[in-house]
Amino acid sequence: MACIVAGDTIPDGTLSYADEAHQILNVSVHSLAAAKQVILCGVPGAFTPTCSSLKHVPGFIEKAEELKSKGISEIIVISVNDPYVMRAWGKSYPENKHVKFLSDSSGAYVKTLGLELDVSDRGFGIRSQRFALLLDDLKVKVANVESDGQFKVSSAEDLLKAL
Repeated sequence: MACIVAGDTIPDGTLSYADEAHQILNVSVHSLAAAKQVILCGVPGAFTPTCSSLKHVPGFIEKAEELKSKGISEIIVISVNDPYVMRAWGKSYPENKHVKFLSDSSGAYVKTLGLELDVSDRGFGIRSQRFALLLDDLKVKVANVESDGQFKVSSAEDLLKAL
């Protein structure tokens, strides 16, 4: 599939998470995004330096209240990691009250979006490109996709400017 762009309807797909009892639960993207404004943020990997330390995910946690005040209902971070890793990553931010950490374990959903990243040459397999999508009732309003490992257009601040 070609890379998702502004104006497209976000395709449905299944993401997962581990609940408090460590049970794996599935959720559809459409159930999370229908009739709402939602930010869907994709990252190459949990606990990686740019995603964890250089303000990508921390920026969404810090700006969550401001984003919600502008009409955002859900802020969702996805990565091609298993649900237990995503749960642990989310728990590593004790100040987080609004950002959901969901798993695309096999990379099937990012592939559907045309946003898979093959880093097999570095031993990481298929991952997600770094991106931030602003969705409004399943329509992509903003599609900020990074290139070549950059972090220049997919921050919380970038999406705040678009609201």
